[in-house]
Amino acid sequence: MIAYCYMYLKSLEIHGFKSFAEKVGLTFLPPTAGRHSLTAIVGPNGSGKSNVADAIRWVMGEQSMKTLRGKKGEDIIFAGGEGRGKMGEARVTMTLDNSDQRMPIPYDEVVITRSIDRLGSSEYLICGNPTRLFDLQVLLAQAQFGHGSYSVIGQGMIDRLPLQTPSERKDFFDEACGIKEFQIKRNQAS
Repeated sequence: MIAYCYMYLKSLEIHGFKSFAEKVGLTFLPPTAGRHSLTAIVGPNGSGKSNVADAIRWVMGEQSMKTLRGKKGEDIIFAGGEGRGKMGEARVTMTLDNSDQRMPIPYDEVVITRSIDRLGSSEYLICGNPTRLFDLQVLLAQAQFGHGSYSVIGQGMIDRLPLQTPSERKDFFDEACGIKEFQIKRNQAS
C-alpha cells in the first residue's frame, strides 16, 4: 500500500480584493485515492477569473504590483462601481492542509491571511498570529509552496517564461527544486 502525503489548498476567502466587493468563499476538493482534484473557474471576459489566482499569489506574499496587474498597492482594493462605493481594505485568507506536516508548525491546517488598507497599512497572519513577510516566505518555501513557483500560474505566465531573463528562469527552477528556503535565509543574513 502506498501512502500519499501532500499539502493542498482547502479554501480561499476573498473580500475587498480587486473585483470582489462581496466576501467570496471558495472550497476546494481534497485529493482522493492519491489523485489531486481539479478546480476550474469559468466565466466571461472581465468577470474576475484571473483575480482569484492574483488573490492566491498576493496572500502568499507577492510584492510585485506588475505581477498582480496593478500599479500601486491601492489598485488591489475594490475601487467601487455599479452603485457600490470603494472599500477601505482588501483581505484574503487561504487555508492549507498541513496534515502531512510539510510546514514545520504544529497545525494540521495552516490559515494564512493578508490584508491592506487604503492608508498602506499591511498585515500578515499565520493561524491568527501576526507574522513578518520573511517568516511567511520561509514557511512556504519549506513546504515548496511559494508564490513565485509552479504552485500558482497566473494569466500570461506561460507566455512570459521563454522571454524571461536567465536570472528569472533560475529563480523559477530554484523554487521548484526546493532550495528557495535557503536562498531566502542567506539573503536575510547578508
